[in-house]
Amino acid sequence: METTKVSKKLLNRLPGYLNHLKTLPQEAENVSASAIARALGLGEVQVRKDLAKISHTGRRRTGRSREQLIRDIESYLDLSTVTKAVLVFSGKLGAALLDFTEFEKYGLQLQAGFHLHGTAEPDRTGCPVYPIGALKEYCTAHSIHIGMIAVPAESAQEACDLLIGCGIRAIWNFSSALVSAPKSVAVHNSNLTVSATALRIQLQEQQYKNM
Repeated sequence: METTKVSKKLLNRLPGYLNHLKTLPQEAENVSASAIARALGLGEVQVRKDLAKISHTGRRRTGRSREQLIRDIESYLDLSTVTKAVLVFSGKLGAALLDFTEFEKYGLQLQAGFHLHGTAEPDRTGCPVYPIGALKEYCTAHSIHIGMIAVPAESAQEACDLLIGCGIRAIWNFSSALVSAPKSVAVHNSNLTVSATALRIQLQEQQYKNM
């Protein structure tokens, strides 16, 4: 996958396209960019440009083959390659992520959880949980390259530093605090409080327009 030639925004949109295509009924053999745009609330021109970058099939009038487009997106995102990850957590959000079973559909395999300030917890989902002291040995032994963080804001940087010290190359941060990492380490923030605020403001704007 030549990610250096595309924007991060495109890479963020592609999983949404893929999920939408997979939820369409089987009888929907073809799908158009305009239909995808309407379903996802995106601009039609943007969707057409995105699809043109990752797929060269389809006709203007009949649209693109849904199955072929699914294969093209999965191939572009390299979903056939599974990347192993660990989770440093504390609290209910981390426990919920351990129970989430959809990661592997998108090429991410959560191998284990590490409780930042506690001991090992019962294995509820097949994903084992260890005390934080076992993190470095586990990452080294299993060649882990992605670390996930789901801890309170005040502990986020501590968790980040621990992961970096284990040789982690990319961090997925679910905490409400931003973390500092070397340029060689990719960081993606999924701040639920920011998303909640943005959604609330959008709702207020819609209500104002409808007045």
